[in-house]
Amino acid sequence: MDVIAWLLESDPALRWQVLRDLTGAAPGTVTAERNLVATSGWGARLLALQGADGQWDGGTYWPDHDDDPHGQPWTATTYSLLLLRDFGLNPAAQEARHAVSLVRDNSRWEEGNQPFFDGETEPCINGMVVGLGAYFGENVDAVVDRLVGEQLPDGGWNCEAERGSVRSSFHTTICVLEGLLEYEQATGGTGASRQARHRGGEYLLERRLHRRKSTGAEVSPEWLQFSYPTRWFYDVLRGVDYFRSAGGPPDERLGEAVEAVRSRQQPDGSWLLENTHPGKVHFTLEDGDGQPSRWNTLRALRVLSWYGGRQ
Repeated sequence: MDVIAWLLESDPALRWQVLRDLTGAAPGTVTAERNLVATSGWGARLLALQGADGQWDGGTYWPDHDDDPHGQPWTATTYSLLLLRDFGLNPAAQEARHAVSLVRDNSRWEEGNQPFFDGETEPCINGMVVGLGAYFGENVDAVVDRLVGEQLPDGGWNCEAERGSVRSSFHTTICVLEGLLEYEQATGGTGASRQARHRGGEYLLERRLHRRKSTGAEVSPEWLQFSYPTRWFYDVLRGVDYFRSAGGPPDERLGEAVEAVRSRQQPDGSWLLENTHPGKVHFTLEDGDGQPSRWNTLRALRVLSWYGGRQ
């Protein structure tokens, strides 16, 4: 199979990233393809599902009618915006500005009725808020300050800290790190946020992205099965892709995790969709677990390309 050709036989949301990251296409070609996200395919379809109240499925984090017995629903505003960011919706596009302004003016957290970009109480959710605010040009400075203040002594974060946990969670930490990185790339960050992000990265690196620091044992075999969308869940591909996004020469402590990613490649050159997180979705993006995944293949190939070019 010609993997690049297969990847390009897809939606604009994925195709423009393949052109940018794997083919070396001209910037104008990449931009033209990216601009289609707002007007066709998955991006336009998802934008059209936003309600007049600015929310998706009537809720900020939870849908208005949560009736899915099989898992957390993924159709509310937060996870819809996360998908639009993953799709690469141009933040300057009229469609994006309209959608985000509706969220800013109307969407409030179920937890405490705060405006969306004021954040919530759980650091995993606030990491998402920071990433979304930074990407779409909204002020999330106060949420960043809160996250910096909530970093645990071991370097990470945990949504259970308010209930007494003193150890960090990989799941929470990756959500916060991705948010802080987006904030740093958009604004330059602050000295405190950059330091916090560095310490959080060390938390993952000290554990080789999937091992317990105390014993070296693997934390969870599920972390070697790659999902998309990742939602709030951690896995090794998501961890390595974070470091790729941060740029710079790869740390040698990533080696084992990168080899784990490489080992999941199939004979036809693709990576499979694995360990999908159950719950209601707006529409499917892949053919299901056990089938070749364009999203995982794109993410894995650009990780391997970045790591292979280390100096």
